[in-house]
Amino acid sequence: MQIINIHEAKTHLSRLIRDVLAGKEIVIGKAGKPLVRLIPYNHNINHRKPGRLKGKIKIYPGFDETPEHIIKTFEGNNETTST
Repeated sequence: MQIINIHEAKTHLSRLIRDVLAGKEIVIGKAGKPLVRLIPYNHNINHRKPGRLKGKIKIYPGFDETPEHIIKTFEGNNETTST
């Protein structure tokens, strides 16, 4: 692992990118302390596939109904009623 200070990283960014793409591990630091790691970008992103959970999730009746006391709380009406 190679630690490069921020000023040197700014000055030699093109070389550092070339080194990382060649498989070298580069760490950028400040005052000798590691801060960030320079890594190659991964082009193989797994894209979201709609429908993968079809039939595995159940939404029960009443799921999207909000109780009146919660609506009043969000609207600023904090009065409670006793039953």
